[in-house]
Amino acid sequence: MIKVGDNVRFLNAVGGGKVTRIDEKQNIVYVEDGDGFEVPALARECVVIQAVNEKTNFPVKDFKSKPKENSSEATKEVKIQEQPKAPEPIVETPEGETFKSFLAFFPTDIKRMETTAYECYLVNDSNYFLFYNFVTGDESSRKSIANGTIEPNMQEFLCNIEKSQVNDWEKMRVQIIPFKKDKTYTEQNALDFTLKMNTVKFYKLHSFTETDYFDDPCMLIDLTVERNHNRSNEVSPEEIRQAIQQKKQPEHRPRIIHKQSQNETIEVDLHINALLDTTTGLSNADMLGFQMETFHRTLEENKNRKGQKIVFIHGKGEGVLKTEIEKQLKSRYKTYYFQDASFREYGFGATMVTIK
Repeated sequence: MIKVGDNVRFLNAVGGGKVTRIDEKQNIVYVEDGDGFEVPALARECVVIQAVNEKTNFPVKDFKSKPKENSSEATKEVKIQEQPKAPEPIVETPEGETFKSFLAFFPTDIKRMETTAYECYLVNDSNYFLFYNFVTGDESSRKSIANGTIEPNMQEFLCNIEKSQVNDWEKMRVQIIPFKKDKTYTEQNALDFTLKMNTVKFYKLHSFTETDYFDDPCMLIDLTVERNHNRSNEVSPEEIRQAIQQKKQPEHRPRIIHKQSQNETIEVDLHINALLDTTTGLSNADMLGFQMETFHRTLEENKNRKGQKIVFIHGKGEGVLKTEIEKQLKSRYKTYYFQDASFREYGFGATMVTIK
């Protein structure tokens, strides 16, 4: 772009000079030559040149002008890189050597419990770093909803939970590995279990209380306690198999105590711990069924012993076993006589049957 004051040369003619004025409409520049005459020329037929020293005939260098930004002489901006800050030292406490971690749930609108969403935080109340992974879904469709590492004695936001997603947390796979960096430490048991949450608590205001970890009310779940509780309720397939075998084996038949008296009354203790060495893997219905199987077998074995008295010790409890025994006596053994056994000896916890 030619400007007034530029030195130019003509492309299609000899000569040149200094631009004195410009006619932008006609695209014509007026050039004053060496003799002082003003010569008009088309701007496109002129080229800008550096000023020339009249004595030396060398170009005059303009020390006042700034180099172009895209030229090699342009000044480059030098950025000073900040030195990374040294990590803050981990402050350990004696009680922090016991591994403790919690899940904390906060309603985003505690005044609308029927529609509110929730925020979930992980609390690390220990001197250990924690690798964590929280997984929803069944074995064929697992989904990790939060994973990472949390520093000692810190709380970390995990995720938001919409009301429609609460049921997904009913069975949550929890995986946590505690460790320390750059030092020796006492190994802690990792957590790897299925957290079974009572999702009804999300709908109840009293589930959210004050804690030592947050200023706002929250629902706090101790993961270590839940792991131990989960272990006590877990039954391995091998334990179930052993329980079934014990149920079938004849050596676990009831202890029938023959009480020597004038009537030779037979006592049969139907308490489940008197019949089986373990009840692992058995439901209440299974245990009741085994007790009634013992009851029927005892009556069958003594059906031809007219006048035989048999005392079935069932205990008071909730009365489920006693009710079932009386129901069978009234329907299946109508000819047998039965009554409450001696209160002095058994209280209300036994029924005496007389074979007729």
